[in-house]
Amino acid sequence: MDVRVVLHFAVITRALSLVLQALLNAAIPDHEADAFRPPRTERPLYLDSAVEWCFGGLSRWDAEHYLFIAERGYLYEHNFAFFPLLPVILRGLAETLLWPLSAWLSVRGRLLLAVALGNSALFLLSAVALYAMSRIVLQDRRLALLSSLLYCLTPANVFMTAGYSESLFAALTLGASSSWRRASPSEPAWPWASPRQRAPTAWSTWGSCCTCRRCARCPRSARTAPRRRAAADRSATRGSSCVSWSPRCWGTAIIALPFCAFQYYGYRTFCTPSTSLERVPPSLVSLAERRGYRIPDENGPPPLWCMRPLPLLYSHIQDVYWDVGFLRYFELKQIPNFLLALPMASLGIMAAYAYYQANPDMCLRLGLWESAGRRLDKPTPGFFNPRVFVYVVHSTALLVFGTLCMHVQVLTRFMASSSPVPFWISAHLLLLNEPLLHRRKTSVPNVQLRGGCSNPLHNPVSALLPHWRSCSPTTQCILGYFLSYWLLGLVLHCNFLPWT
Repeated sequence: MDVRVVLHFAVITRALSLVLQALLNAAIPDHEADAFRPPRTERPLYLDSAVEWCFGGLSRWDAEHYLFIAERGYLYEHNFAFFPLLPVILRGLAETLLWPLSAWLSVRGRLLLAVALGNSALFLLSAVALYAMSRIVLQDRRLALLSSLLYCLTPANVFMTAGYSESLFAALTLGASSSWRRASPSEPAWPWASPRQRAPTAWSTWGSCCTCRRCARCPRSARTAPRRRAAADRSATRGSSCVSWSPRCWGTAIIALPFCAFQYYGYRTFCTPSTSLERVPPSLVSLAERRGYRIPDENGPPPLWCMRPLPLLYSHIQDVYWDVGFLRYFELKQIPNFLLALPMASLGIMAAYAYYQANPDMCLRLGLWESAGRRLDKPTPGFFNPRVFVYVVHSTALLVFGTLCMHVQVLTRFMASSSPVPFWISAHLLLLNEPLLHRRKTSVPNVQLRGGCSNPLHNPVSALLPHWRSCSPTTQCILGYFLSYWLLGLVLHCNFLPWT
């Protein structure tokens, strides 16, 4: 029944997001932002204006890059900062499921419709995958349900809805994590190759799972009681070795292969080009000349990054076009962006601190073994479960990397689509500090806040909202943060106003 509650709430939030972005985009004039806006070279068809009115707000900022790649491929150099899996999916939907509409919708219109349908479906999958993984990891039904419902109100909502790859990455990562948790220790790592084509975040995700799998493959006797290590050694000789790195090496190679192939494609495109500018529409060439974009040209000199010992196009783009690097964002003028990222950073810090306070020995041992008096085969349910350790480490690594090496305002969607920990710690704090969640009824008659047999589709989050003033300050802060970012993202992002 809990899956139905999560799915029902996810459908409602997706539908509401699509309706609100259309209304807000129509009501508020678009800001003249210095963003990528390629000219339309295709003649509009009958329904294009209607689709643009309904879903045009989903094509702002970086979403325009994904739509452009899906329509025309990788033409400009900085397009290679965006990995190909989402454009392939969007173009596939436009040419298959939405092909019957080709007489009334141009490729651009079908791609916009594919964004709305595809990302909504991917978000539903990610919400269900989060609940499934949370039940396995947390061993707490209420905490898993509440964290999944909070995920439906994610502060990164607009990026889960618009033409960004956040929903795709979350669905693949959470789905792979859930499948891996159910799989045997020898399960291969191929599911991680697909999220790898979204962003480099998957490297850290796969690394954390390798660490967790190392613990899982070790016999419990090797982790709990030194006097039983001889038995563990005997079992290791029968093929249950704790230090078998071969599967991890193969898994890393499988994950790295798509990235390396994509970088090689970028190298061949610009360092040994086989096309000329005459084959590119004049309007796109004119845009490149005005904005300083590089187009591959067999008659022109190769770019300087081709001469480097390791000619990685992705690193060049992040350095030159987005000025991404260690501590580069630490400037006084960026204080507002640090404030935007502060709530998500606070959740990450609180999660790491609370988990360390509850499990100091395990944290100091890096989770690789446990003291003799603890049993890992029957962990304590909840957020302080030993199984959560690897996810807290992964979340902390993302937090440190995002703060020091990225545009810090991206931290909100970066962590919300890459780690379940922000939602786990939020749900944990709600259950810990909200008395209404532990009462059968509130002061208002006939209002139940706690799931019971009388209402199998009970949603504790939506039940709390009518009693906002009766909620604890912790609940007001957490729900206030989730709801305000959920709505503000739609207001600002869909009108080309700067957001996270």
